[in-house]
Amino acid sequence: MTPDVRWPNGWEGGVLHGRAEVGAYWRRQWSELDPSVTPTAFVVEPDDRVAVSVRQVVRDKSGVELANHTVTHVYRLVDGLVAEMEIRPPGAADR
Repeated sequence: MTPDVRWPNGWEGGVLHGRAEVGAYWRRQWSELDPSVTPTAFVVEPDDRVAVSVRQVVRDKSGVELANHTVTHVYRLVDGLVAEMEIRPPGAADR
């Protein structure tokens, strides 16, 4: 990741800025949730961002399923590093 990476806070809302905020977010998230994200397709968009369709299953630590859907993670790279990530909700590509 670039030092000034922009990353969506898909769990709590908002946008994170920088590696430290992203790392703290991941630690909080993984202490409470058990997410599984499986890539199913990759597309390079006209603006060179990479769109990755993922099957996302999220469970709480007791195993209760909280979410099970396909979303799209879109990455903008700079010099081979992730500079920005966007989450497109289920069905966004169909609109």
